[in-house]
Amino acid sequence: MAQLKPGSVAVPEIPVEERVELPASETAVIVVDMQNDFVKPEGRLFVPTAPQTIEPIRKLLEKARKAGVKVFYTQDTHYEGDPEFKIWGEHARYGTWGWEIVEELKPVEGRDIVVRKTRYDGFYGTPMDDLLRVYGIRNTVIVGTVANICVLHTAGSAALRWYKVYVPMDGISALNDFDYYAALRQISFLYKGVVVRSVDGIEFK
Repeated sequence: MAQLKPGSVAVPEIPVEERVELPASETAVIVVDMQNDFVKPEGRLFVPTAPQTIEPIRKLLEKARKAGVKVFYTQDTHYEGDPEFKIWGEHARYGTWGWEIVEELKPVEGRDIVVRKTRYDGFYGTPMDDLLRVYGIRNTVIVGTVANICVLHTAGSAALRWYKVYVPMDGISALNDFDYYAALRQISFLYKGVVVRSVDGIEFK
């Protein structure tokens, strides 16, 4: 068996769209795990590039709400003794500061929908699919963190349920560049999602 050697890995070409226009009534924005434990430096599982995505995500949400686009949040949620703590350490524990969605991107009470999840995938064990179908959603714009974990698994689950997936590059974050580009590659190549250069290139009609 060939042994892996440290070094540079070439990123396969990832098609990137500069602009997409989506029907507001058939599109939902899904904000994945933008919680204090992941986004704030004092959080338990801080993602260094996550703070840079706050403003792009805020701009996207502003456009979405103005156009009447449904907005969903996933909120990573764990309880005492959760087996996942053995993998990542304690994080996003229900009721703690770290579990809360960052103040800059707070859901709008009575408008936005928060889906609590206990694993990486925003669809696993949650009403996400049912809610999207209730609202007649066909397209999902997915942003948040962590790119190659919860964002990728949520995007994959959406695609496997035949929702079209769109991901703006400035709206997701990862622990390192390899994980960031690996996630974009999988979303584009495996799940036939659309990678968009920036949230500025996403319009709702």
